[in-house]
This record gives sequence, C-alpha cells and structure tokens, in this order.
Amino acid sequence: MPKVSLNHAVREVLNLKKTNAARLLDGLKIPYELRGFHVDDGLEMSAEVASEKSGFPLERVFKTLVARGDRKGILVCCVSGGSELHLKSLAALSGNKKIEMVPVKEIKTLTGYIKGGVSPLGMKKIYPVYLDEKAFLYSTIMISAGEWGLQIVIDPRNLVRAVNAVSGKITE
Repeated sequence: MPKVSLNHAVREVLNLKKTNAARLLDGLKIPYELRGFHVDDGLEMSAEVASEKSGFPLERVFKTLVARGDRKGILVCCVSGGSELHLKSLAALSGNKKIEMVPVKEIKTLTGYIKGGVSPLGMKKIYPVYLDEKAFLYSTIMISAGEWGLQIVIDPRNLVRAVNAVSGKITE
C-alpha cells in the first residue's frame, strides 16, 4: 500500500467531503473555513483531540452536546472545550425544569452524526441550539463539520444566524 502524506490525505478529505454542515453554510452564504486532520484508529474524538490535532486553542474549540429537557424535548448545546455544561443553567435558559444528557446510543438516530462528530449544523432534524456565551469572546470558534477529523472555523455570530441559536451562560 503506498504511503500517503498527511497533507495529501487532508486535502483529499477537504476536496472530496462536503458535509451537511458545510452545505448548509454554503446555502446560507455564510463564510467559514474547513480544517482537517488525521484521526488515529481507536482514538476517541473530543474537543481536546481536535485542539491538539488542529492547533486551534482548546477554549475556542466548541463541542456539541445533545440533551433532553422534560418540557421541550431534544436540544443541542455548544460549549467550549475544557468547560462543563451546567444542566441547571441550560434548563433555565431553555424553559425546562430538568435536563439530562442523551445516551450515546441515541445520538446517531437523533442527529445523523456519531459521537465525537456531532455538528450543530445539518442535523437530520432541526433542534433548538444553545451556544455558551464564551463563544463571543472570540472572533472565530471551531465546531465539528459532522465527521471525525473535519472541523469548521466560523464567526460565532454567523453560527447563531445559521441555526437560530440562543446564547447564554450554560457552563460552569
């Protein structure tokens, strides 16, 4: 098997893979940058891995979490890498009394994405999106493009526009 350089492999991913998330942004004419990196077999994707592999600062890498409210149902949250989602704050912001995280086994069925590759953009169904207010400390943040090893760098205001996100303090 011929050895392929990482840069060539990343270019192939970027040139051949247009994810639902990227197509959605293209359709809305929202500017973004795709960033790709190699993901080692057996390595579980996380904000920390995305930061390390891409060279993007961890506090600007936003992970996408899927939760369920007792009143409003499924909701999607984007929080900074290294931060923890505060369920009570999210419940108050979203109009729920109680919030629980969706079990991993349900994520693909609900979103169309696999754990570690969930994007707030281009899901199978439209869910309310909540973006932690820390996103607005930066001119750009990085979120999953919907596949392991592929990320989107975007202005957080444009992310809000793309998914009608509500922002607020949802981390500890």
